[in-house]
Amino acid sequence: MSPPTPLPEDPIAEARRQWVAHGWGSVADGMAAVTSVMRAHQIMLSRVEKVLRPHGLTFARYEMLMLLVFARNGALPMNKASARLQVHPTSVTNVVDRLEAAGLVRRQPHPSDRRTTLVEVTDEGRRLADVATGRLNDVVFAEPGLTGPGVEQLVTVLTELRRGAGDFVEH
Repeated sequence: MSPPTPLPEDPIAEARRQWVAHGWGSVADGMAAVTSVMRAHQIMLSRVEKVLRPHGLTFARYEMLMLLVFARNGALPMNKASARLQVHPTSVTNVVDRLEAAGLVRRQPHPSDRRTTLVEVTDEGRRLADVATGRLNDVVFAEPGLTGPGVEQLVTVLTELRRGAGDFVEH
């Protein structure tokens, strides 16, 4: 699939102009900001998933593998994985089901809490996470679409947005 043909003008700038023309000028910048972030998300997710697809991974599955790879013992309770990934427990169950079917993780009973299930990365899951990370580092993360200062500014602005939304609390 080839990349889309660039448009002759910025559709978000045109939408902003229309917002102003229709009397919504006081919120036109906010609309443009939200719409720009949504489009940037689509662009970045498309680049990431293009790299992960040949490995049979989605970004959600990759995130779970990396969370487990980074865990002290390569395993976490399902509810802790859900909290750290900031997704609903049902989403984690779906991701774990798919990874387990592929032999990349396994469910284990918790050694001291019978109510809790651990999800543990397998050796094959570690290997795939390593390969996928190498590809993402080379193809996406090394060239995220912005220059060094632009990347730093973007991270700063998005961190402020996430903090303001209650995504995390810094100590």
